[in-house]
Amino acid sequence: MRCAPLSRFLTRLLAATAVTWAAGATCAHAGMGLAVLPGLQGDGPVTVFYPTPEADQPVRRSPFTVLVAPQAAPVQGNGRLVVLSHGSGGGPWVHTDLARALVDAGFMVALPEHRGDNARDAAEAGPVSWKRRPEEVSRAIDAVAAAPQFAPLLSLDRVGVVGQSAGGHTALSLAGGEWSPKRFLAHCEAHLAEDFNACVGTFTLLTGGWLDGLKKAVALGVLRQRFDDAEPVRAHDPRIAVAVAGVPAAADFDLESLRKPRIPLGLVTAGRDIWLTPGWHGEAVAAACTPCTRIAHLPEAGHSVMLSPAPPADVLGRTDRHLLADPEGFDRAVLPALDQRIVAFLAQHLQPLAAPR
Repeated sequence: MRCAPLSRFLTRLLAATAVTWAAGATCAHAGMGLAVLPGLQGDGPVTVFYPTPEADQPVRRSPFTVLVAPQAAPVQGNGRLVVLSHGSGGGPWVHTDLARALVDAGFMVALPEHRGDNARDAAEAGPVSWKRRPEEVSRAIDAVAAAPQFAPLLSLDRVGVVGQSAGGHTALSLAGGEWSPKRFLAHCEAHLAEDFNACVGTFTLLTGGWLDGLKKAVALGVLRQRFDDAEPVRAHDPRIAVAVAGVPAAADFDLESLRKPRIPLGLVTAGRDIWLTPGWHGEAVAAACTPCTRIAHLPEAGHSVMLSPAPPADVLGRTDRHLLADPEGFDRAVLPALDQRIVAFLAQHLQPLAAPR
């Protein structure tokens, strides 16, 4: 049986906050179950990781090999669900290490595939996807609630959400943040050169060459055609009780709306993120939100700090490889401790119902 022990940090934090669930918890399940539920109302599939008494086995999910127990019988965990919202062009497999840390602590984890902004189809990445992502998170909760093998094991009055990059935008929205496509456009008009790939995605890079001026002109023309809607976008699901935003896309938010989030909000930031320039994204939220918890700031990390395992470089395009590459000198050995800090923050606020059995 494989069971990752809770870190000293986690034990101290849970004890200090009177969350006694973990005080004597032991991990009695053998592996991490894997199931895929159909999405509701035309959504993509929802991948679910959960505690199971069955042993893991290596399963190929190209380009990854993951250790899971496919379609295994679930066992009672701590009664709480966490929804994980992937980044642009992402999917479930780059979040399996965090999912395992959560499952080892007794949580069930659901990962919806965000339509038009996933590894199979990224045609609607950006504000088009950002508008519907919170609803997809809510329907992922509904899909788990409708699954007879999972529903009896959960209490869905308090659900956590964790998001990375565009998924971090989703987490900020569900925490009470208000944004608009017009704000996104205004940011890009003002800071296109300094935050180019936040505005244009992975279409191209600025290289310092003679084509940069043309790239910026074309980008602004497209942005002005697509993102002139000033109507504020808001999201709310009363079941969601805590949110974690990792390296979030955030330049289009009204920061006043995030000064006092409606739920506890934790932040994970990276000092050398070249996809989302920190000063207009994660750091801007951290500066505005005085009650937010800085779960971790990794000054030497890049945008892929929440991706574990990281996608192999040979499956990425040139721009993706550049934007997601770990900065020189960054040591991924720190990431298990980051996962445990996220687990601790969620456990503190979700009030787990029982130790996993």
